[in-house]
Amino acid sequence: MKNFAELIRTLDSTTKTTLKVNALSEYFKEASDEDRVWTIAILSHRRPPRPVNTTLLRIWASELANIPLWLFEESYHIVGDLAETIALVVPTSNENSEKSLTQFLREMLALKKETDEFKKEYVTHNWRKLNYYERFVFTKLITGGFRIGVSQKLMTRALSKATDIDEDILAYKLMGKWDPNTISFEDLVLKESASDFLSKPYPFYLAYGIEGAVSDLGNVNDWSFEHKWDGIRSQVIIREDELFVWSRGEELVTDKYPEFHSFTAVIPNGTVLDGEILPFPDNEIGTFQDLQTRIGRKTISKALLAKTPVILKAYDILEWEGKDLRQQPFIKRRAILESLMKRLSGTELPIYLSETVSCDSWDEVASERDRAREMRSEGLMIKRKDSTYQVGRKKGDWWKWKTDPLTIDAVLTYAMRGHGRRSNLFTDYTFALWDDEEKLVTFAKAYSGLTDSEFKKVDSWIKRNTLERFGPVRSVTPELVFEIAFEGITESKRHKSGYATRFPRILRWRKDKKIAEANKLEDLKALMLT
Repeated sequence: MKNFAELIRTLDSTTKTTLKVNALSEYFKEASDEDRVWTIAILSHRRPPRPVNTTLLRIWASELANIPLWLFEESYHIVGDLAETIALVVPTSNENSEKSLTQFLREMLALKKETDEFKKEYVTHNWRKLNYYERFVFTKLITGGFRIGVSQKLMTRALSKATDIDEDILAYKLMGKWDPNTISFEDLVLKESASDFLSKPYPFYLAYGIEGAVSDLGNVNDWSFEHKWDGIRSQVIIREDELFVWSRGEELVTDKYPEFHSFTAVIPNGTVLDGEILPFPDNEIGTFQDLQTRIGRKTISKALLAKTPVILKAYDILEWEGKDLRQQPFIKRRAILESLMKRLSGTELPIYLSETVSCDSWDEVASERDRAREMRSEGLMIKRKDSTYQVGRKKGDWWKWKTDPLTIDAVLTYAMRGHGRRSNLFTDYTFALWDDEEKLVTFAKAYSGLTDSEFKKVDSWIKRNTLERFGPVRSVTPELVFEIAFEGITESKRHKSGYATRFPRILRWRKDKKIAEANKLEDLKALMLT
């Protein structure tokens, strides 16, 4: 644990990618095989389940620090991070621990089934024996919220430097379902076995948002255009008469979409399709809210299958007849995909081709983008015709040009402190619209979009205009108006309005408007029809 905590201290103290890669690489060279596997798991979001709820951790930490719980809570809201708060307030003794990272994690896995009394003794005993950074890491691991500003791509680069294995090969090896508690470093990273790759997807290629004018991309004839669908990015794999469905989050979700099992009878083995899973009620593309009724369900009932069927909107083919096509030009891969889709016509399989759109000018591209909401898409994907299928998010060949967001003017009604560098400022806001001339109802929360200077001014205003306090939340005098941007609207019980917005953010502070000029709930409902 000492070496891992020192690694985290180093990573946490720099923003320079080179220094992070070097620190990780040296760690991977020196750590034990077991610790290396667990480190890979932690940095690729395969953390063990949380064995203790955070309410108990806060109580135990305040007791150990001999401070009242309210003071701990106030400290937590100022610091903005639970593990850091605990690491700061719990006194350090002269004791120390020689346990490895792996030993701690295995103890945490076993801890879940123990009583609260046992958990308290285990947690407080280790807090006392660890120094500040070890205690911080220990608490991060036990809460399951380990985020340290290191992407999986950066970790893979460091692992490649330490092992001399190609980054793309490592990215492929690390995808899929594997258990850090049972797999060895040899089997995970060093060993090659054909059977290991039966179900594995390829690393996803991700697009950048358009920066500047779309015409800056050059000759329009060099590009292919299609709609950007609002569903779940996935790879559908058919190998050795088996079906595997992977989400972009590297989760195997085959059992969530039983409709796709029919693919194995018609689509040849050795095929990997890249596409979007979309809800398809009444033979029309539905909303993301429709799809959410399928996400997270442990079992998919017949009633749910009938109410919210899904389709795969295929837009690329990465493997055909068992051959990796990723280095082939996009237009060649598309030709193979379109040929396959023609063979599937008339089969009534839940799979559709994401059609490309012919555009002879950038004006025509812009016009097609304007049709996005009519098409139930988010905008356009713009792909260079000769592009290979790369790994991760890389600029140059794939771009997304999303539609302009929907906007509405709303009133600030509640505020909460932010996190990280904004933990001492009120930067997390709740907004409301007029349900009638006298009643404001909440519909969105947002915490981005203002400048640092604006956040400080709003924070100062909130502290002067607080009406009530509810733990970390403050209700404020309804006076400030903000323009809120968002991507979509759904019915929701999370807010008093009965509606919620998708990806809300602050567009600007409307200092020119009084609250009487803010929009009404009926204006929000009208936007659902656009």
